[in-house]
Amino acid sequence: MYMKLWRQMPRRHTALRHREECVGAKPPALCSDADTSPTPAMLPRGRSAGGTVALCLLLLASLPLAISAEDREGSKSLIQDTDQDSLERQINLQEVVFVIQSQKNSVHVQHAQKRRTELLQQAQRIQQHVPSVLLLHGLSDNEGDWSILPLLPYFSTTFGKNSSWIVFLEEQTNVKLDRLLHVLMKFDTKKEWFLGKPLHDEESTIIHHYAFADNPSVFKYPDFGASWALSFPLINRLAEKVKDEPLKSDFTIDLKHEIALYIWDNGNGPSLTAVPELCTYPEGAPQSRHCATTLGTYLPLCGKPVKNEDVFVAVKTCKKFHKERVPVVKRTWERDAALLEYYSDHADPSIPTIDLGVPNTERGHCGKTFAILKRFLSANVPRTNWLLIVDDDTLISLPRLRALLSCYQPEEPVSLGERYGYGLSQGGYSYITGGGGMVFSREAVSQLLASGCKCYSNDAPDDMVLGMCLNALGIPVTHSPLFHQARPEDYASDYLAHQVPISFHKHWNIDPVAVFHKWLLDNTGDTKSDFPQEGIKEEL
Repeated sequence: MYMKLWRQMPRRHTALRHREECVGAKPPALCSDADTSPTPAMLPRGRSAGGTVALCLLLLASLPLAISAEDREGSKSLIQDTDQDSLERQINLQEVVFVIQSQKNSVHVQHAQKRRTELLQQAQRIQQHVPSVLLLHGLSDNEGDWSILPLLPYFSTTFGKNSSWIVFLEEQTNVKLDRLLHVLMKFDTKKEWFLGKPLHDEESTIIHHYAFADNPSVFKYPDFGASWALSFPLINRLAEKVKDEPLKSDFTIDLKHEIALYIWDNGNGPSLTAVPELCTYPEGAPQSRHCATTLGTYLPLCGKPVKNEDVFVAVKTCKKFHKERVPVVKRTWERDAALLEYYSDHADPSIPTIDLGVPNTERGHCGKTFAILKRFLSANVPRTNWLLIVDDDTLISLPRLRALLSCYQPEEPVSLGERYGYGLSQGGYSYITGGGGMVFSREAVSQLLASGCKCYSNDAPDDMVLGMCLNALGIPVTHSPLFHQARPEDYASDYLAHQVPISFHKHWNIDPVAVFHKWLLDNTGDTKSDFPQEGIKEEL
């Protein structure tokens, strides 16, 4: 069953992580290619998520870690190319299709259903007709639906004649419908529009293939948490493009940036129009008085955090990094782990490390990861409900992770982290990129190993092989934006401003101890570092 999928995998792990866990040479360059609403008739319905999970009732309030661009913007929309007729035009909710970017895990299904119910109830309160509200995860069985672009022909065919806008929301996005309608009425619906809260890169970054290296801030892409909108003239044209020109990019890494690039089309399409009423402030914050959208927390507390003794932590390392990277782990987040083991190609009692009998490889590390999975289910380690696998240059907050895990049921097969995609427009699969940390429930590990899933070589990309196997088993890969494959510098500051991050990855050109204390530590501590880093770009 898995050999067919393996043949589709690239031999080189090129555009995803390129972890340098035990790699001597600089990794290769990135590849630059980049039910109240109607049931869709064109596409088969997806499976319903299994199991009932208690809805998160208590939210953990979070303060922004950086000053958001919203603080610097006024309350008037930055409207381009509109005319007086469009400013006076009325719009009703029947012309707006809402798409909630939902996920298949039962917790996220409940969140999305709650958001849909709230939108429909709000429409009734403001005496508007009920809009179409779609849950992204349920539109079809196609794994690539979360990447949005493959669905454009469906949106165009189903809604293109009678609708003016599609507004995309995250599960955490709060909407004031009357204010949103007031914003949309300012735009001529006969024109192509791409609306959102703009983000930009402060420096060229690996996760965006070092795009716009001469001036990274010139290109704007939407913060999904604030919502983003496309007019139907734009959707209809892009739908034809998708049908006529197959999507080229093999890898989906940062969807919001990749969608903006696709729409912009080297200047042939519209750039993102900034709409300050689309916000990521918390609901009720003083700055949110003018906002049509606000953002809830990505780090809910659904009860007591998972016990420290119920998370088993596996750190992958190798002999040459025992003195360079392992000391950083010990100085930062190891103290928060009750159960942790280091796995290496060399047994070093001073750390200590465990040699699993798998030779070190220059890339991939699939053999080592599967040995960890087997050990997790064995009697050699204490029985726990959760397994966390990280690299030796991963920086992570275990207390925040345990708070997040309070929302998930270990009796379900859970795979959690930062989601990437491979070949999503051609029947590919999603996977959890390893550098930011891969979290598995015991049930997920049990099903993986029982299925016969295995590495086709020790140096195969472990996260991608796991993604193929999870896809074949029908186990959803669950995304959390709080896990990060790269360094804080590689993300827009306004994007991180409304997060309480769980992890970052890589030590290159940063002080990892200082980064941990700034971004991941919930109390004060010594930020002095003995680990100066060389200035050099690095592959993920």
